[in-house]
Amino acid sequence: MVGVSDGSRAAPAAVTAVEPPVLSLALAALMEDLGAHSGAVYLRRPDEPVLDMAVMAGMPRAFAAPWERVGLSAPIPVAEAAREQRLVWVSGEQEMARRYPRVAVVLPYPFALAAAPLATAGTLYGVVFVTWPGDRQEELSPAERQRLTSGCERLAVRLERAAAARLPLGPQTDLLSAPMSGVAGTLGSAEAARMVGRLPYGLASLDLNGRISFVNAAGAELLGRPAEDLLGTLPWASVAWLNDPLYEDRYRAALVSQRVTSFVALRPPGEWLSFRMYPTTTGLTVRISRARAVAELRRERERPDSGRLVTISQMLNLAGSLTEAVGVEDVVQLVADQVAPAVGSQALAVLGSMAGRLHVLGHRGYDDPYAVERFDGMPLSRRTPGTQVLNSGVPAFFESREQLERLYPCRQGHRDGFAAWAYLPLIASGRPVGTCVLAYAEPHPFPADERAVLTSFGGLIAQALERAELYDTKHRLAQGLQQALLPDSLVRLPGIDAAARYLPATQGMEIGGDFYDLVPTGPLAAAVIGDVQGHNVTAAALMGQLRTGVRAYTTVGQAPHEVMRGTNRLLIDLGSDLFASCLYLRLDPARGRAVMARAGHPPPLLRRPDGRVRVLDLAGGPLLGIDPEAVYPTTEVDFSPGSVLALYTDGLVESPGVDIEDSLIALGELLQELGGLPLETLADRLVRHSAAAGERMDDVALLLLRATGEAGVEAGAAEG
Repeated sequence: MVGVSDGSRAAPAAVTAVEPPVLSLALAALMEDLGAHSGAVYLRRPDEPVLDMAVMAGMPRAFAAPWERVGLSAPIPVAEAAREQRLVWVSGEQEMARRYPRVAVVLPYPFALAAAPLATAGTLYGVVFVTWPGDRQEELSPAERQRLTSGCERLAVRLERAAAARLPLGPQTDLLSAPMSGVAGTLGSAEAARMVGRLPYGLASLDLNGRISFVNAAGAELLGRPAEDLLGTLPWASVAWLNDPLYEDRYRAALVSQRVTSFVALRPPGEWLSFRMYPTTTGLTVRISRARAVAELRRERERPDSGRLVTISQMLNLAGSLTEAVGVEDVVQLVADQVAPAVGSQALAVLGSMAGRLHVLGHRGYDDPYAVERFDGMPLSRRTPGTQVLNSGVPAFFESREQLERLYPCRQGHRDGFAAWAYLPLIASGRPVGTCVLAYAEPHPFPADERAVLTSFGGLIAQALERAELYDTKHRLAQGLQQALLPDSLVRLPGIDAAARYLPATQGMEIGGDFYDLVPTGPLAAAVIGDVQGHNVTAAALMGQLRTGVRAYTTVGQAPHEVMRGTNRLLIDLGSDLFASCLYLRLDPARGRAVMARAGHPPPLLRRPDGRVRVLDLAGGPLLGIDPEAVYPTTEVDFSPGSVLALYTDGLVESPGVDIEDSLIALGELLQELGGLPLETLADRLVRHSAAAGERMDDVALLLLRATGEAGVEAGAAEG
């Protein structure tokens, strides 16, 4: 969607409609020719990829308020017809919910829709859509298709001429909603009023916008307001006890579906009234009477969740929540926390498919997990409700256990403890991605409007699930790449103990460019730790190349400053826009010395054998990948037996709202306190108590090295 506006607002003063009302006349003629009960014409803006609604007929424009302005990329029928310049047909509410859940969320009623482009050769001028009641045949006949496309072609030619003549075409009035001039039939208006006034029940007339245009004396008495106070008002606005979204929803359902709808309402303090709405293309007639079986109605009204419809605001809120789900588990949890309670369900399961078999992606609310998990790995050819819905794309609703077991007798062997089920197909991008099962503790009727709402939920869940599965797949690939590029284990070096930890950032793909390594070089050893800029697959791949380069330069015997210079040139030659920090050490455990070179990397910590800790403020050069002529001076430090070197990336000491100097001091104090522990334990404790132990904006790498003195003993024995 590009924008949302109020359908009742006046057109901007700058836009002037031409006379005669070309669009209104063409739309009215097209609707009459096709037997459609509502429709609209959109015009494309010349300066942006947007469709603006110019006229709507047969239905309140407020019903289409979310689509007053439509982006050409929007996932709704009119935008698809414009993008692909073809006729788009939607046969009913279930197909609408599967293909266009955003529309079904707002209009969960039975109706069919066709959208067709208004285009000449090479130019799109707009789109027309028309709707029919939901009880029409499932497909457009060839004759209907021909009449629709011919009517659109004729209107497109007129729009082309208007554009050539620079005639402004803007919002126009609905010719079908004009008030009738008199009372139809053989009776005069006075006699007709007397006749209606003698009826023992209430009678009211609503126009297409829901305003009361007539009410008889009995109707005014039942509503509890004088007739003059009711005329021209919306009943749910002028009658306080009718101010319930459910009652307005019944009026919307009657107009959109063109089916008779009814509801009961409690007039305080204790009188139940029945409202029955008879819709036409010009408005509704409402019959108002005292309801029968009041006690039964009261019980039905007071039963928890009875007849409850999810409101539009709830649906939009749930849709927004689903867009925030990252992985499949997040989708399952959001459906459990928000969708299931909203529709009165006590348990749910989300099923997917892979390689011709059913897979359980997650479930909530089942006392016996086996009731769901037994379906994991089941062939899709097996006849069960879950597989049937996934294969067919058609939802299934079972109001009682008897109904389910009559259709699927094989389920009698194991019961899940529930009494009613809704099986919703999860279809995204035109393909089935799974099935959502909602289970109810008590037998549960599924009226048509509730089925439409639930099917709409299925479409929203499917889109969230498709995104989540893609994320999970990328995440698994990224983690596999990360694990492949880092060493599985550190090599054992004489005279040195080592331990390492790597923690990915908790946001994004959980992959980054931090790396570490230990490389034996005869009696000496090399250690390296670095951090490539970024937290994505590109950074991880570049990290792998740098780690390989460092190993290659080390094994040919280059000095630390030469290794750093060579790695710097390698990064520049790779042509990457990313930079990297690095700390490289050449260790000589026999002499108890370490030579270091640093490229913009955080300084290491050294814990002396006496327990004192200091930050090694080493001389260094710029980050790798910036200056091809950069030099990297070296520093030699004492690494006598009992010393511990802590090499780390900045993710260990950087955290939002925490000063890095304070974090570094805290890390040094912890190393001083716990430095005598085994290195594996020490590594866990340092990571657990670091500033980035919780939410991590950056990756964390830690490499601990302890001089044991074993190499010196071995060297002395060899000399003796």
